[in-house]
Amino acid sequence: MRHFFTPEEEKSIIKSIALAESQTSGEIRVHLAEQIEKDVLSDAQVVFHRLGMTNTAARNGVLLYVVPKAHRFAIVGDEGINRVVPDGFWNEVKDTMQKQFRKRAFVGGIQKGIALVAEKLATFFPHQGEADQNELPDDISYD
Repeated sequence: MRHFFTPEEEKSIIKSIALAESQTSGEIRVHLAEQIEKDVLSDAQVVFHRLGMTNTAARNGVLLYVVPKAHRFAIVGDEGINRVVPDGFWNEVKDTMQKQFRKRAFVGGIQKGIALVAEKLATFFPHQGEADQNELPDDISYD
């Protein structure tokens, strides 16, 4: 999975994460998995915890979990963001990403997902200026 994206595509996604996080105290991660172990959502939740995404101060981390070979993905938000987003928000993000994925525009789909999540995070968890810390790495993680 590590070579699913070209180095340029990976840099572009990481840049999108950094830009998104410059608007919010929230944290966004992207993870690519080789295969589905249980089901895509359960696997995403395991990775969410393994990456330490429940350790953010405001519990406002979001994971975009993608299994390219299985054509499946999941979005997991921590309890802080889940408390405040409107019903159907995660499905809206998923639908937007899925439209891009169906066109084989994987980078674009992930970037659109990041942008939607960032917009909502910025509404409820605005950037804290100098006091804001990047609590989690922006790089893409892989199984």
